[in-house]
Amino acid sequence: MLWEYPTVAEQEHVVGPEEFGELVAGLDYPLYVVTVQHAGERSGCLVGFTTQVSIDPPLMLVCISEKNHTYRLARDAERVVVHVLSPDQQAHAELFGEETGDDTDKFAHVAWHEGTGGVPVLDECARHMVGRVLQRMTFGDHLGLLLAPEETKVTDAPVAYTLGDAEGMEPGHSA
Repeated sequence: MLWEYPTVAEQEHVVGPEEFGELVAGLDYPLYVVTVQHAGERSGCLVGFTTQVSIDPPLMLVCISEKNHTYRLARDAERVVVHVLSPDQQAHAELFGEETGDDTDKFAHVAWHEGTGGVPVLDECARHMVGRVLQRMTFGDHLGLLLAPEETKVTDAPVAYTLGDAEGMEPGHSA
């Protein structure tokens, strides 16, 4: 059975965004840059709602805000790339987190190449995964992409860039 958001009648027992925000405030989630290519257009954004969901088979869930330019391409893309940033990649985090693809060609400001299926891969990230989209799910205001790894690269195992590292950044789109 698929989960559905509670009806209005059922919502009296649902915690609101402000209360839930208090619960998760201060948690230091890893942040990733997700890039996508579809119909000849590229996009990428900084995401925090990403996690491994299975060991065998290996699967990852990436969630992208419906307000992002990246969302519009990811809705129909066959693949996305999940890049692990290191703490010294603040400039990448700011570019993909503070700028919007509606106004800025982010790829004009970073070194990148085409990966499997033409998806843009950031050259300076020590770890990335090209994932084939197996399933799309709506999670409130985010699109969830269930990914099967098709290609991985690990040249170093730096500590991941986290939400705490991004303190003070202004998002390209409101949450």
